Amino acid sequence: MRPTVRFLSDQLIEQIIAEARELLCKLGVEIHNEAVLALLGDHSARIDNATKRAYFTPDIIDRSLQTAPGSFRLYDSLGNESVDLSDMNVNFTPGSSAINILDHESQHSRRPTGEDYVKYTKLMASLEHIASQSTAMVPADVHEMISDSYRLYLSLMFCEKPVITGAFTVHAFEIMKELQLAVRGSENALADRPLTIFSCCPTAPLKWSNVTSQNLIDCARYSIPVEYISMPLSGFMAPITLVGSLVQHTAETLSGLAISQLTNPGTPVLYGGSPAVFDVRYETTPMGDIGTMMMDCAYSEIGKHLGLPTQAYIGLSDAKLLDAQAGFETSMGATLAALSGINNISGPGMLDFESCFSLEKLILDNEICGMVKRMVAGIEPKEDFPSLPRFEELLREEHLLISDHTLKYLKEEVYLPGPTIDRANRSRWQEEGSRTLGARAAEQVETLVAKHQPVGLSDTVLGDLTSIMETEARRHGMSSLPEIR
Repeated sequence: MRPTVRFLSDQLIEQIIAEARELLCKLGVEIHNEAVLALLGDHSARIDNATKRAYFTPDIIDRSLQTAPGSFRLYDSLGNESVDLSDMNVNFTPGSSAINILDHESQHSRRPTGEDYVKYTKLMASLEHIASQSTAMVPADVHEMISDSYRLYLSLMFCEKPVITGAFTVHAFEIMKELQLAVRGSENALADRPLTIFSCCPTAPLKWSNVTSQNLIDCARYSIPVEYISMPLSGFMAPITLVGSLVQHTAETLSGLAISQLTNPGTPVLYGGSPAVFDVRYETTPMGDIGTMMMDCAYSEIGKHLGLPTQAYIGLSDAKLLDAQAGFETSMGATLAALSGINNISGPGMLDFESCFSLEKLILDNEICGMVKRMVAGIEPKEDFPSLPRFEELLREEHLLISDHTLKYLKEEVYLPGPTIDRANRSRWQEEGSRTLGARAAEQVETLVAKHQPVGLSDTVLGDLTSIMETEARRHGMSSLPEIR
Protein backbone atom coordinates (compact mmCIF):
# COMPACT_ATOMS: atom_id res chain seq x y z
CA MET A 1 0.00 0.00 0.00
CA ARG A 2 1.30 3.45 -0.91
CA PRO A 3 1.35 5.74 2.16
CA THR A 4 -0.42 9.09 1.75
CA VAL A 5 -1.32 12.20 3.70
CA ARG A 6 -4.22 14.63 3.28
CA PHE A 7 -4.93 18.07 4.71
CA LEU A 8 -8.30 18.93 3.09
CA SER A 9 -11.66 17.19 2.96
CA ASP A 10 -13.40 16.91 -0.40
CA GLN A 11 -16.05 19.31 0.85
CA LEU A 12 -13.46 21.95 1.79
CA ILE A 13 -11.69 21.53 -1.55
CA GLU A 14 -14.94 22.13 -3.42
CA GLN A 15 -15.72 25.20 -1.33
CA ILE A 16 -12.25 26.68 -1.94
CA ILE A 17 -12.65 26.14 -5.69
CA ALA A 18 -16.11 27.71 -5.66
CA GLU A 19 -14.80 30.78 -3.82
CA ALA A 20 -11.89 31.10 -6.25
CA ARG A 21 -14.22 30.94 -9.23
CA GLU A 22 -16.31 33.71 -7.72
CA LEU A 23 -13.21 35.89 -7.31
CA LEU A 24 -12.31 35.40 -10.97
CA CYS A 25 -15.79 36.30 -12.15
CA LYS A 26 -16.60 39.17 -9.77
CA LEU A 27 -13.23 40.74 -8.92
CA GLY A 28 -11.40 39.73 -12.08
CA VAL A 29 -7.66 39.60 -12.76
CA GLU A 30 -5.35 42.49 -13.62
CA ILE A 31 -3.46 41.61 -16.83
CA HIS A 32 -0.84 43.90 -18.37
CA ASN A 33 -0.83 42.31 -21.79
CA GLU A 34 -3.10 43.54 -24.58
CA ALA A 35 -2.98 40.25 -26.48
CA VAL A 36 -4.10 38.28 -23.42
CA LEU A 37 -6.90 40.75 -22.68
CA ALA A 38 -8.05 40.46 -26.29
CA LEU A 39 -7.90 36.67 -26.11
CA LEU A 40 -10.10 36.61 -23.01
CA GLY A 41 -12.43 39.17 -24.52
CA ASP A 42 -12.85 37.02 -27.62
CA HIS A 43 -14.11 34.27 -25.29
CA SER A 44 -16.74 36.49 -23.65
CA ALA A 45 -14.76 37.76 -20.67
CA ARG A 46 -15.66 41.33 -19.70
CA ILE A 47 -12.61 43.56 -20.16
CA ASP A 48 -12.10 46.88 -18.36
CA ASN A 49 -9.36 48.50 -20.43
CA ALA A 50 -8.94 51.39 -17.98
CA THR A 51 -7.95 49.07 -15.13
CA LYS A 52 -6.56 46.24 -17.28
CA ARG A 53 -8.93 43.82 -15.58
CA ALA A 54 -10.49 40.75 -17.13
CA TYR A 55 -13.64 39.34 -15.56
CA PHE A 56 -13.85 35.63 -16.25
CA THR A 57 -16.97 33.59 -16.92
CA PRO A 58 -17.83 30.15 -15.54
CA ASP A 59 -17.72 28.84 -19.12
CA ILE A 60 -14.11 29.98 -19.61
CA ILE A 61 -13.05 28.22 -16.44
CA ASP A 62 -14.99 25.04 -17.24
CA ARG A 63 -13.66 24.77 -20.79
CA SER A 64 -10.09 25.32 -19.61
CA LEU A 65 -10.40 22.51 -17.10
CA GLN A 66 -11.90 20.23 -19.73
CA THR A 67 -9.08 20.69 -22.25
CA ALA A 68 -6.10 20.64 -19.85
CA PRO A 69 -4.43 17.20 -19.92
CA GLY A 70 -4.49 15.17 -16.73
CA SER A 71 -0.89 14.08 -17.18
CA PHE A 72 2.13 14.33 -19.45
CA ARG A 73 5.73 13.12 -19.71
CA LEU A 74 9.10 14.77 -20.12
CA TYR A 75 11.87 13.40 -22.32
CA ASP A 76 15.61 13.87 -22.12
CA SER A 77 17.65 15.51 -24.86
CA LEU A 78 18.10 12.14 -26.59
CA GLY A 79 14.33 11.58 -26.71
CA ASN A 80 14.09 9.01 -23.91
CA GLU A 81 11.18 9.19 -21.47
CA SER A 82 12.48 10.54 -18.17
CA VAL A 83 9.65 11.95 -16.06
CA ASP A 84 6.09 10.66 -15.66
CA LEU A 85 3.85 13.42 -14.33
CA SER A 86 0.70 11.45 -13.61
CA ASP A 87 -1.34 10.00 -10.75
CA MET A 88 0.69 9.94 -7.50
CA ASN A 89 4.08 9.62 -9.22
CA VAL A 90 6.78 11.62 -7.46
CA ASN A 91 9.71 13.29 -9.25
CA PHE A 92 12.36 15.65 -7.91
CA THR A 93 14.09 18.62 -9.52
CA PRO A 94 16.47 21.18 -7.98
CA GLY A 95 15.29 24.61 -6.92
CA SER A 96 15.88 27.28 -9.55
CA SER A 97 17.15 30.80 -10.27
CA ALA A 98 19.35 31.26 -7.20
CA ILE A 99 21.34 34.50 -7.34
CA ASN A 100 24.08 33.13 -5.04
CA ILE A 101 26.02 29.93 -4.53
CA LEU A 102 27.40 28.68 -1.23
CA ASP A 103 31.18 28.40 -1.57
CA HIS A 104 32.27 25.27 0.28
CA GLU A 105 35.79 26.48 1.01
CA SER A 106 34.88 29.87 2.48
CA GLN A 107 31.37 28.92 3.69
CA HIS A 108 30.22 32.29 2.34
CA SER A 109 27.72 32.91 -0.43
CA ARG A 110 28.86 34.61 -3.61
CA ARG A 111 27.61 35.27 -7.12
CA PRO A 112 27.84 32.14 -9.30
CA THR A 113 29.74 31.92 -12.56
CA GLY A 114 29.33 29.86 -15.70
CA GLU A 115 32.01 27.52 -14.34
CA ASP A 116 29.86 26.91 -11.24
CA TYR A 117 26.89 26.20 -13.48
CA VAL A 118 28.81 23.69 -15.59
CA LYS A 119 29.93 21.92 -12.43
CA TYR A 120 26.29 21.75 -11.36
CA THR A 121 25.10 20.27 -14.66
CA LYS A 122 27.85 17.65 -14.62
CA LEU A 123 26.87 16.75 -11.08
CA MET A 124 23.19 16.51 -12.03
CA ALA A 125 24.01 13.91 -14.66
CA SER A 126 25.05 11.50 -11.87
CA LEU A 127 22.23 12.02 -9.35
CA GLU A 128 19.89 9.07 -9.85
CA HIS A 129 17.10 10.19 -7.53
CA ILE A 130 16.61 13.65 -9.11
CA ALA A 131 14.90 13.10 -12.45
CA SER A 132 15.24 16.51 -14.08
CA GLN A 133 17.57 19.45 -13.89
CA SER A 134 16.56 23.07 -13.40
CA THR A 135 18.19 26.32 -14.41
CA ALA A 136 19.34 26.38 -10.83
CA MET A 137 21.47 29.51 -10.54
CA VAL A 138 22.06 32.73 -12.45
CA PRO A 139 25.68 33.09 -13.68
CA ALA A 140 26.97 36.61 -13.11
CA ASP A 141 29.68 36.51 -15.80
CA VAL A 142 27.35 36.99 -18.77
CA HIS A 143 25.12 39.90 -19.77
CA GLU A 144 21.90 39.84 -17.72
CA MET A 145 19.82 39.86 -20.92
CA ILE A 146 21.16 36.44 -21.90
CA SER A 147 21.26 34.84 -18.45
CA ASP A 148 18.00 32.90 -19.01
CA SER A 149 18.99 31.40 -22.35
CA TYR A 150 22.61 30.87 -21.27
CA ARG A 151 21.51 28.70 -18.34
CA LEU A 152 19.39 26.53 -20.62
CA TYR A 153 22.26 26.35 -23.12
CA LEU A 154 24.70 25.07 -20.48
CA SER A 155 22.13 22.58 -19.20
CA LEU A 156 21.70 21.11 -22.68
CA MET A 157 25.43 21.05 -23.38
CA PHE A 158 26.41 19.06 -20.29
CA CYS A 159 23.41 17.05 -19.05
CA GLU A 160 20.82 15.00 -20.91
CA LYS A 161 18.05 15.31 -18.32
CA PRO A 162 14.98 17.48 -19.10
CA VAL A 163 15.05 21.02 -17.74
CA ILE A 164 12.71 23.05 -15.54
CA THR A 165 13.33 26.64 -16.58
CA GLY A 166 11.72 30.02 -17.23
CA ALA A 167 12.21 33.38 -18.92
CA PHE A 168 12.34 36.80 -17.29
CA THR A 169 12.00 38.63 -20.64
CA VAL A 170 9.80 38.11 -23.69
CA HIS A 171 12.78 37.91 -26.05
CA ALA A 172 14.53 35.26 -23.97
CA PHE A 173 11.73 32.81 -24.72
CA GLU A 174 12.47 32.97 -28.46
CA ILE A 175 16.12 32.02 -27.94
CA MET A 176 15.21 29.28 -25.47
CA LYS A 177 12.69 27.89 -27.95
CA GLU A 178 15.36 27.86 -30.67
CA LEU A 179 17.73 25.96 -28.39
CA GLN A 180 15.07 23.30 -27.86
CA LEU A 181 14.32 23.09 -31.58
CA ALA A 182 18.03 22.59 -32.27
CA VAL A 183 17.88 19.52 -30.01
CA ARG A 184 14.57 18.10 -31.21
CA GLY A 185 14.79 19.08 -34.88
CA SER A 186 11.22 20.29 -35.41
CA GLU A 187 8.24 21.88 -33.68
CA ASN A 188 6.24 18.66 -33.97
CA ALA A 189 9.03 16.63 -32.39
CA LEU A 190 9.28 19.13 -29.53
CA ALA A 191 5.53 18.97 -28.94
CA ASP A 192 5.57 15.16 -29.02
CA ARG A 193 8.52 14.85 -26.64
CA PRO A 194 8.65 17.89 -24.34
CA LEU A 195 12.16 18.76 -23.15
CA THR A 196 11.41 21.58 -20.71
CA ILE A 197 8.81 23.03 -18.39
CA PHE A 198 8.56 26.82 -18.10
CA SER A 199 7.69 28.36 -14.74
CA CYS A 200 5.17 31.20 -15.11
CA CYS A 201 4.43 33.34 -12.06
CA PRO A 202 1.39 35.54 -11.46
CA THR A 203 1.85 38.48 -9.11
CA ALA A 204 -0.10 38.50 -5.86
CA PRO A 205 -2.86 39.40 -5.65
CA LEU A 206 -4.64 38.38 -8.88
CA LYS A 207 -2.29 39.95 -11.42
CA TRP A 208 -0.27 38.91 -14.48
CA SER A 209 2.59 41.03 -15.81
CA ASN A 210 3.21 41.55 -19.51
CA VAL A 211 6.21 39.19 -19.55
CA THR A 212 4.74 36.27 -17.60
CA SER A 213 1.40 36.31 -19.40
CA GLN A 214 3.24 36.49 -22.74
CA ASN A 215 5.28 33.46 -21.65
CA LEU A 216 1.99 31.59 -21.16
CA ILE A 217 0.89 32.39 -24.71
CA ASP A 218 4.27 31.61 -26.26
CA CYS A 219 4.62 28.27 -24.48
CA ALA A 220 1.09 27.26 -25.42
CA ARG A 221 1.70 28.02 -29.11
CA TYR A 222 4.51 25.45 -29.16
CA SER A 223 2.89 23.02 -26.70
CA ILE A 224 5.75 23.63 -24.26
CA PRO A 225 4.54 22.63 -20.77
CA VAL A 226 4.16 25.31 -18.11
CA GLU A 227 3.89 25.24 -14.34
CA TYR A 228 1.88 28.02 -12.72
CA ILE A 229 3.76 29.41 -9.72
CA SER A 230 1.26 31.39 -7.68
CA MET A 231 2.94 32.92 -4.61
CA PRO A 232 0.43 34.22 -2.05
CA LEU A 233 2.13 35.40 1.16
CA SER A 234 -0.15 34.61 4.08
CA GLY A 235 -0.73 37.68 6.24
CA PHE A 236 0.93 40.07 3.78
CA MET A 237 -0.20 39.70 0.16
CA ALA A 238 -2.85 37.11 0.99
CA PRO A 239 -5.21 36.34 3.89
CA ILE A 240 -3.47 35.19 7.08
CA THR A 241 -5.42 31.93 7.15
CA LEU A 242 -4.21 28.97 5.12
CA VAL A 243 -7.68 28.49 3.66
CA GLY A 244 -7.87 32.13 2.57
CA SER A 245 -4.45 31.89 0.94
CA LEU A 246 -5.53 28.69 -0.82
CA VAL A 247 -8.55 30.49 -2.27
CA GLN A 248 -6.22 33.15 -3.70
CA HIS A 249 -3.77 30.54 -4.98
CA THR A 250 -6.59 28.65 -6.69
CA ALA A 251 -7.93 31.78 -8.39
CA GLU A 252 -4.52 32.87 -9.66
CA THR A 253 -3.70 29.38 -10.93
CA LEU A 254 -7.04 28.94 -12.68
CA SER A 255 -6.55 32.29 -14.41
CA GLY A 256 -3.23 31.10 -15.83
CA LEU A 257 -4.79 27.81 -16.85
CA ALA A 258 -7.43 29.69 -18.83
CA ILE A 259 -4.85 31.76 -20.71
CA SER A 260 -2.91 28.63 -21.70
CA GLN A 261 -5.92 26.58 -22.73
CA LEU A 262 -7.64 29.36 -24.67
CA THR A 263 -4.41 29.89 -26.62
CA ASN A 264 -3.94 26.20 -27.40
CA PRO A 265 -6.36 23.67 -25.91
CA GLY A 266 -4.48 20.67 -24.60
CA THR A 267 -1.29 22.50 -23.65
CA PRO A 268 0.43 20.43 -20.90
CA VAL A 269 0.39 22.15 -17.51
CA LEU A 270 1.37 21.64 -13.89
CA TYR A 271 -0.82 22.98 -11.10
CA GLY A 272 2.05 24.45 -9.10
CA GLY A 273 3.08 27.23 -6.78
CA SER A 274 5.41 28.69 -4.22
CA PRO A 275 3.24 30.19 -1.46
CA ALA A 276 4.67 31.08 1.93
CA VAL A 277 3.58 32.07 5.39
CA PHE A 278 4.96 35.58 5.92
CA ASP A 279 7.10 35.82 9.09
CA VAL A 280 6.24 39.27 10.47
CA ARG A 281 9.15 39.17 12.92
CA TYR A 282 11.81 39.16 10.21
CA GLU A 283 9.76 40.22 7.16
CA THR A 284 10.77 37.00 5.40
CA THR A 285 9.01 34.28 3.41
CA PRO A 286 10.18 31.01 5.03
CA MET A 287 9.95 28.01 2.72
CA GLY A 288 10.79 25.76 5.67
CA ASP A 289 7.76 26.90 7.66
CA ILE A 290 5.30 24.12 8.42
CA GLY A 291 2.38 26.29 7.29
CA THR A 292 4.12 26.85 3.95
CA MET A 293 4.54 23.10 3.54
CA MET A 294 0.90 22.50 4.50
CA MET A 295 -0.26 24.95 1.83
CA ASP A 296 1.90 23.22 -0.79
CA CYS A 297 0.39 19.85 0.03
CA ALA A 298 -3.13 21.27 0.25
CA TYR A 299 -3.09 23.05 -3.11
CA SER A 300 -1.75 19.85 -4.66
CA GLU A 301 -4.88 18.14 -3.34
CA ILE A 302 -6.93 20.86 -5.05
CA GLY A 303 -5.01 20.39 -8.31
CA LYS A 304 -5.55 16.65 -8.24
CA HIS A 305 -9.24 17.17 -7.45
CA LEU A 306 -9.38 19.24 -10.65
CA GLY A 307 -7.70 16.39 -12.55
CA LEU A 308 -4.33 18.09 -13.08
CA PRO A 309 -0.72 17.04 -12.39
CA THR A 310 0.95 19.09 -9.68
CA GLN A 311 4.18 20.84 -8.70
CA ALA A 312 5.50 22.62 -5.60
CA TYR A 313 8.57 24.45 -4.35
CA ILE A 314 9.07 22.32 -1.25
CA GLY A 315 11.89 20.21 0.15
CA LEU A 316 14.27 23.15 0.54
CA SER A 317 15.55 25.20 3.45
CA ASP A 318 15.91 28.76 4.71
CA ALA A 319 19.21 27.89 6.47
CA LYS A 320 22.32 29.73 5.32
CA LEU A 321 24.68 26.75 5.62
CA LEU A 322 24.54 22.98 5.26
CA ASP A 323 23.50 22.47 8.87
CA ALA A 324 20.86 20.71 10.97
CA GLN A 325 18.20 23.24 9.98
CA ALA A 326 18.93 22.59 6.30
CA GLY A 327 18.50 18.88 6.87
CA PHE A 328 15.31 18.86 8.88
CA GLU A 329 13.45 21.48 6.81
CA THR A 330 14.38 19.76 3.55
CA SER A 331 13.59 16.25 4.70
CA MET A 332 10.28 17.23 6.30
CA GLY A 333 9.18 19.05 3.16
CA ALA A 334 10.27 16.28 0.82
CA THR A 335 8.50 13.68 2.94
CA LEU A 336 5.21 15.59 3.11
CA ALA A 337 5.38 16.36 -0.62
CA ALA A 338 5.89 12.73 -1.54
CA LEU A 339 3.13 11.52 0.78
CA SER A 340 0.85 14.09 -0.89
CA GLY A 341 1.76 12.76 -4.34
CA ILE A 342 3.09 16.07 -5.67
CA ASN A 343 4.28 15.10 -9.13
CA ASN A 344 7.19 17.51 -9.52
CA ILE A 345 8.94 18.51 -6.28
CA SER A 346 11.23 21.51 -6.79
CA GLY A 347 13.71 22.21 -4.02
CA PRO A 348 16.88 20.08 -3.76
CA GLY A 349 20.05 22.11 -3.43
CA MET A 350 18.36 25.33 -2.34
CA LEU A 351 19.02 27.45 0.76
CA ASP A 352 18.27 30.94 2.09
CA PHE A 353 14.68 31.64 0.91
CA GLU A 354 15.33 30.24 -2.59
CA SER A 355 18.24 32.66 -3.13
CA CYS A 356 21.32 30.46 -2.61
CA PHE A 357 22.32 27.15 -4.19
CA SER A 358 24.69 24.59 -2.69
CA LEU A 359 26.26 21.74 -4.63
CA GLU A 360 27.01 19.94 -1.38
CA LYS A 361 23.41 20.27 -0.27
CA LEU A 362 22.34 18.89 -3.65
CA ILE A 363 24.37 15.76 -2.89
CA LEU A 364 22.68 15.39 0.50
CA ASP A 365 19.26 16.10 -0.96
CA ASN A 366 19.72 13.40 -3.57
CA GLU A 367 19.98 10.95 -0.66
CA ILE A 368 16.87 12.43 0.95
CA CYS A 369 15.04 11.99 -2.36
CA GLY A 370 16.16 8.36 -2.54
CA MET A 371 14.89 7.65 0.96
CA VAL A 372 11.58 9.38 0.28
CA LYS A 373 11.05 7.45 -2.94
CA ARG A 374 11.66 4.22 -1.04
CA MET A 375 9.09 5.31 1.54
CA VAL A 376 6.31 5.93 -0.99
CA ALA A 377 6.99 2.55 -2.59
CA GLY A 378 5.30 1.28 0.56
CA ILE A 379 5.32 -2.13 2.20
CA GLU A 380 4.26 -5.12 0.12
CA PRO A 381 4.77 -8.87 0.61
CA LYS A 382 7.51 -10.37 -1.54
CA GLU A 383 7.41 -14.16 -1.25
CA ASP A 384 6.83 -13.71 2.51
CA PHE A 385 3.89 -16.11 2.70
CA PRO A 386 3.94 -18.81 3.81
CA SER A 387 6.57 -17.57 6.28
CA LEU A 388 7.37 -20.96 7.85
CA PRO A 389 10.06 -22.00 5.28
CA ARG A 390 11.91 -18.72 5.77
CA PHE A 391 12.06 -19.10 9.52
CA GLU A 392 13.05 -22.75 9.22
CA GLU A 393 15.98 -21.57 7.10
CA LEU A 394 16.84 -18.88 9.66
CA LEU A 395 16.90 -21.38 12.51
CA ARG A 396 18.89 -23.86 10.46
CA GLU A 397 21.52 -21.45 9.11
CA GLU A 398 21.46 -19.02 12.07
CA HIS A 399 21.38 -16.07 9.65
CA LEU A 400 19.86 -15.08 6.30
CA LEU A 401 22.75 -12.99 4.93
CA ILE A 402 23.22 -15.14 1.81
CA SER A 403 19.71 -16.53 1.58
CA ASP A 404 18.30 -16.57 -1.97
CA HIS A 405 15.41 -14.50 -0.66
CA THR A 406 17.78 -11.89 0.83
CA LEU A 407 19.89 -11.65 -2.31
CA LYS A 408 16.81 -11.33 -4.50
CA TYR A 409 15.14 -8.52 -2.57
CA LEU A 410 17.99 -6.71 -0.78
CA LYS A 411 18.29 -3.75 -3.16
CA GLU A 412 14.54 -3.54 -3.62
CA GLU A 413 13.66 -3.55 0.08
CA VAL A 414 16.58 -1.68 1.66
CA TYR A 415 17.65 1.81 0.60
CA LEU A 416 21.44 1.93 0.76
CA PRO A 417 22.68 5.54 0.63
CA GLY A 418 25.97 6.66 -0.87
CA PRO A 419 29.13 7.66 0.99
CA THR A 420 27.78 11.09 1.98
CA ILE A 421 25.61 9.43 4.63
CA ASP A 422 27.60 8.08 7.59
CA ARG A 423 26.52 4.62 8.71
CA ALA A 424 29.85 3.38 10.05
CA ASN A 425 30.38 2.68 13.73
CA ARG A 426 32.30 5.35 15.66
CA SER A 427 35.67 3.57 15.58
CA ARG A 428 35.57 3.16 11.80
CA TRP A 429 34.38 6.77 11.39
CA GLN A 430 37.36 7.93 13.43
CA GLU A 431 39.78 5.70 11.51
CA GLU A 432 38.55 7.25 8.25
CA GLY A 433 39.24 10.79 9.44
CA SER A 434 36.15 11.78 11.49
CA ARG A 435 34.89 13.69 8.47
CA THR A 436 31.83 15.91 8.72
CA LEU A 437 28.78 15.71 6.49
CA GLY A 438 29.94 18.80 4.59
CA ALA A 439 33.37 17.29 3.93
CA ARG A 440 31.88 14.02 2.68
CA ALA A 441 29.44 15.86 0.43
CA ALA A 442 32.19 18.09 -0.99
CA GLU A 443 34.28 15.02 -1.79
CA GLN A 444 31.33 13.46 -3.60
CA VAL A 445 30.84 16.63 -5.66
CA GLU A 446 34.40 16.43 -6.91
CA THR A 447 34.25 12.67 -7.50
CA LEU A 448 31.03 12.77 -9.52
CA VAL A 449 32.02 15.83 -11.56
CA ALA A 450 35.32 14.12 -12.45
CA LYS A 451 33.40 11.07 -13.71
CA HIS A 452 31.17 13.12 -16.01
CA GLN A 453 30.76 11.79 -19.54
CA PRO A 454 29.92 13.97 -22.56
CA VAL A 455 26.25 14.12 -23.50
CA GLY A 456 25.06 11.96 -26.37
CA LEU A 457 24.02 14.81 -28.67
CA SER A 458 25.75 14.91 -32.03
CA ASP A 459 28.55 17.37 -32.73
CA THR A 460 26.23 19.07 -35.20
CA VAL A 461 23.56 19.70 -32.56
CA LEU A 462 26.15 20.86 -30.03
CA GLY A 463 27.56 23.22 -32.66
CA ASP A 464 24.09 24.58 -33.43
CA LEU A 465 23.45 25.23 -29.74
CA THR A 466 26.71 27.12 -29.41
CA SER A 467 26.08 29.12 -32.59
CA ILE A 468 22.65 30.24 -31.32
CA MET A 469 24.11 31.25 -27.97
CA GLU A 470 27.13 33.07 -29.42
CA THR A 471 24.89 35.05 -31.76
CA GLU A 472 22.72 36.11 -28.84
CA ALA A 473 25.78 37.06 -26.77
CA ARG A 474 27.12 39.30 -29.56
CA ARG A 475 23.70 40.91 -29.85
CA HIS A 476 24.18 42.14 -26.29
CA GLY A 477 27.74 43.36 -26.70
CA MET A 478 29.71 40.29 -25.61
CA SER A 479 32.58 39.41 -27.94
CA SER A 480 32.51 35.80 -26.74
CA LEU A 481 30.96 33.50 -24.19
CA PRO A 482 32.90 32.59 -21.04
CA GLU A 483 35.23 29.65 -21.59
CA ILE A 484 33.62 26.42 -20.44
CA ARG A 485 35.06 22.95 -20.03
